[in-house]
Amino acid sequence: MNERFYFRQWLAGRDFAFDDTVAKQMVNFVYALGDRETGEALLIDPAYAPGELVDMVTADGLVVVGALATHYHPDHVGGDLMGHSVAGIVDLLAVADVPVHVQRDEVPWVTRRTGVGEDSLVAHDAGDIVTVGDLEVTLIHTPGHTPGSQCFLVEGCLISGDTLFLEGCGRTDLPGSDPAEMYRSLTERLSRVSDDTILFPGHLYSADRSAPMKDVREYNYALAPTTAEQWLAMFAR
Repeated sequence: MNERFYFRQWLAGRDFAFDDTVAKQMVNFVYALGDRETGEALLIDPAYAPGELVDMVTADGLVVVGALATHYHPDHVGGDLMGHSVAGIVDLLAVADVPVHVQRDEVPWVTRRTGVGEDSLVAHDAGDIVTVGDLEVTLIHTPGHTPGSQCFLVEGCLISGDTLFLEGCGRTDLPGSDPAEMYRSLTERLSRVSDDTILFPGHLYSADRSAPMKDVREYNYALAPTTAEQWLAMFAR
């Protein structure tokens, strides 16, 4: 990796939010990335304990200047999760007045779920680039799990949220889900991602925390079907 590239992968309930039983059950990953030379960093899906996350970035000598959201679900951006209140971007904004970057189709879902105002969100389209210092983060719109799900490609890393895991992919039976779009996201929209890119998922649903896309493409059962008909027969539910 580029020496100035700052990157952290934190597991909720283990690496932070130690006393949060919901975090321990949901096994979400939160990411921080930035430019060591400029001292600027972004948080990705800052849920459960945003204040702790900001402090962890600060302890590494950087300042949080923004946040990226993969999608609107409360275990990623905060809100009500089956009767449990999950801290998220609203709480982040209380300690750091920063822009929150979301995919344009996800804006109404994020505002409804979290209560954050649209003026705190920056809406993006497919292929947009968010910069942090001199680093560029490419936004890949990957609808399917939700209408505005997005992945982030930066410095040979793909942060995939709930679009793609090392084993399996995001559910397609939730509000806003679309199995046909998920198939296109997995087989077309992510096809530009090279085999040597390292996949960093939104949850720890496998033994490993990350893996090269070459391995994911070879072993992930969600990528095994060779036609849309086969895939939909397995995963449309």
